[in-house]
Amino acid sequence: MSSRSTTWNEAENPLWLVTGWLLRPLYLGLAFPSLLYLMAMTVFLFRPPDLSSYYADRIAFCGLVLLVVLRTLALREKFPFVAGITLPMIVLTALAVMRALREPFDAQAWSIIASKFIVPFALFHVAILVFRGPSERRHFQIFVVLALGYLVFIAIAFLLDARSLIFPRFILDETIGFHPERARGPFLQAVANGVSLNLLGILAVALSDKRKTAVLLLWLVLPLAVLATMTRAVWISFAVSAIALRFRLNERRLHFVYIATLLVALLVGLSVAMSGNSLKTTLWDRASERGPVEARVAVYHAGWAMFQERPLTGWPAGGMYAELARRMEGYHLRTFYVHNTYLALLVELGVPGLAIYALLFFNLFRLSRRGVPGESGPVAVLRKVWPILLMVYLFNAFFVDMAYQFVIALMFTAAGMLCSSEAAA
Repeated sequence: MSSRSTTWNEAENPLWLVTGWLLRPLYLGLAFPSLLYLMAMTVFLFRPPDLSSYYADRIAFCGLVLLVVLRTLALREKFPFVAGITLPMIVLTALAVMRALREPFDAQAWSIIASKFIVPFALFHVAILVFRGPSERRHFQIFVVLALGYLVFIAIAFLLDARSLIFPRFILDETIGFHPERARGPFLQAVANGVSLNLLGILAVALSDKRKTAVLLLWLVLPLAVLATMTRAVWISFAVSAIALRFRLNERRLHFVYIATLLVALLVGLSVAMSGNSLKTTLWDRASERGPVEARVAVYHAGWAMFQERPLTGWPAGGMYAELARRMEGYHLRTFYVHNTYLALLVELGVPGLAIYALLFFNLFRLSRRGVPGESGPVAVLRKVWPILLMVYLFNAFFVDMAYQFVIALMFTAAGMLCSSEAAA
């Protein structure tokens, strides 16, 4: 019998074939970490907290972190450490985790801690490792344009009452999430959708070294999508950021974008004002509505009173929302939140928590003044618009507790890209 016929052919052995297929995702994750990163971001986009598949984003997040850590070890790269940002994030995460550990396990409390502290801390450092090259940044640019196009499309479909075009269908389910009467997107929350539209619109302009036509078309209809959120804070932040973007990026190639967007916004405003349809009535009612404002003021008073009782230590994770609901007697709300990121930090972590948060964002603002000598391309433009992105985020944080995973991930991914440019140099 020949040796060839008796030799175990490894290439045709079923065990080796199965092993190879099982290891294929590991290979792809190690070879193309930017694609894996954007897959995780896509899961964040389509996984609101009210759905039963609450574990999907955690699986995507843990898989991303694990593979990037393995890749970093294999390449013998240094793990990033940006003292002005890393240290405040470590302290905030530690304070939140220690606060939760003092109480019985609460899945909701840990989910909020993950969204507000753990996930952004990890993604910031992972983004530094992943988005160092032009091809990886181009992947992020494509993701931004696609995500913006999707959110704009479903927002306008909602505005025009074309419900059959909205996907996924859970967006139309009035039993889950908030604001079913507004364009709330896959976040099931109108503010999160509006802030995402605003941030993605700015990022698309900043990163659009190519695909300028697609970005132009999206900006022409972006005011309609923002209008569909029916959220006053989003309207204000979008208008101010668009004006600031015009002066911050004083480039001739962008002048047409601003002028065309302004004309479209004026035409839409005139057509709505001159019409007598239900949209005009809805917009007017929303602009003059006082009920939500009164409820928020009452929540602010209750939250401030809770902070004054424990100004340094904050309230325990398990009892904070129950105590807030007890102090809001007479208001029949589905859930009780502080609806203000800064007041929520005071109630949760006390003065130390807010002080560290302020230090963190002060150092994030400083990223706009950093950069390597002679920096050019999309990263240089992103550095110019970075203060505008932060102001959009911080302004809307006055009206909502920023615990939306996709929004926070988007911000800290951009911050990681700015730091990755310095690390690559």
